[in-house]
Amino acid sequence: MTRTPKLYVPAITPFNDDLSPDAGRFVANCKALLADGADGLAPFGTTSEANSMSVGERIDMLDALLDSGVSADQLIPGTGCSALTDSIALTRHAVSRGCLGTLTLPPFYYKGVPEGGLVDSYTAIIDAVGDSRLKIYLYHIPQMSGVPITLTLIEKLLVRHPGIFVGLKDSSGNWDNTNATIRAFPELDVYSASEALIPQNVAAGGAGCISASANVNSRNIVALMRALGTPQEAAIAAGVTEVRKIFEGLPLIPAIKAATARRHNDPSYAIVRPPFIKLPDDHAAQLERAVSIAFGETV
Repeated sequence: MTRTPKLYVPAITPFNDDLSPDAGRFVANCKALLADGADGLAPFGTTSEANSMSVGERIDMLDALLDSGVSADQLIPGTGCSALTDSIALTRHAVSRGCLGTLTLPPFYYKGVPEGGLVDSYTAIIDAVGDSRLKIYLYHIPQMSGVPITLTLIEKLLVRHPGIFVGLKDSSGNWDNTNATIRAFPELDVYSASEALIPQNVAAGGAGCISASANVNSRNIVALMRALGTPQEAAIAAGVTEVRKIFEGLPLIPAIKAATARRHNDPSYAIVRPPFIKLPDDHAAQLERAVSIAFGETV
């Protein structure tokens, strides 16, 4: 099955000087990303520093975005936490506000837990939310979470909760795993976390991309999706891949935020919460190159 590919941006979370979330800059940047052509946003995941934020902060920021006029059907907010009650609260709130779905990590503090326990965790969220509108996108990022979303786990969840689990973001960086997931579960929308994999993802029947570097390079990623199968594909893909590789060689989240600060000509966008630190100045040349490619000029 061939899908029309989509791009969802895991939008950064700006912070004030006192490290509180900056709702004004968050909304302004999210609207800029949508204006770049992104199909939607997947805030409050890894790139958003969500696990450095409280449940209340995440709820307030989602409300600010929705209250600003951004459409709920363009949003797949992250809701997975170590604490079951936190996951329930975030998921319930996202559903109550009409979001397209939730991007939900498994509980990730305890490692090596039985898959049955992971099924029970997702089941507890579903039962507690108790809303037929709930749609869950699984979030597979084992290098960070230490808790993989395996093919057998997906199968168990689909059998137990038909119609609830609608997609997956594969941030493993392992194309073989992404491809296997697409082939095993063609009913799911499977997103790669690297835009460099878009041609393979779409050709295999995947849904597109949810990529950190889309915070900077959305315009060209969207252009690549539109150019698939045309003579322009190779040239656009080369530029997209170069930007991706630059960010992969940098401290990713500080670099993405530094590039966003350059875009808006506003250094406040570069603020990160500890344990991150701002991007060191010795990465300025690589950052300038990425920004130049992404926007066609120095911004």
